[in-house]
Amino acid sequence: MIAGRPLLVFDGDCAFCTTWARRGQRWLGLEHVEPWQFLDLDELGLTQDECEQAVQWVTDDGDHCAAEFAVIASLRHAGGVWAVLGSVMALPGIRQLAGVVYRLVAKYRHKLPGGTPACSLPRVDPD
Repeated sequence: MIAGRPLLVFDGDCAFCTTWARRGQRWLGLEHVEPWQFLDLDELGLTQDECEQAVQWVTDDGDHCAAEFAVIASLRHAGGVWAVLGSVMALPGIRQLAGVVYRLVAKYRHKLPGGTPACSLPRVDPD
C-alpha cells in the first residue's frame, strides 16, 4: 500500500498491462496504480513471480489478491456502477468465467496491442 491507500500492482514491462492499468486508473479513479518494477515487493508482501504472473491488489491493511480477484476488488473499490460490475463478476459462475478470460488474456498479453514507453524500460533486479 502507499500512504494507507489500496494499490493496484501491474507488470510495467508489458505494454498491454500498462495500457489497461492506466485506463483503469483513469476510468475507475484509482489513486495508486504502480508497476511492480518500481515498488518494494517485500514491503508489500508480494514476490516478483506473483507480479509477473498476474495483476495484484494490495489493500490498505496489507492483504492482497491477484488476477480476476484483483480486478473485482479494484472495481468494487471504485464505487458506483463499477462496484456493481465488480459484485456481478464475483457471482458464482461469472467469477469462474472471469478467471478463464483473465488467464487467456494473461497468456497472450505480449501479443496484444496497447504499446507504451514502459515496454522499453530496463528490468529492475531486486537486491
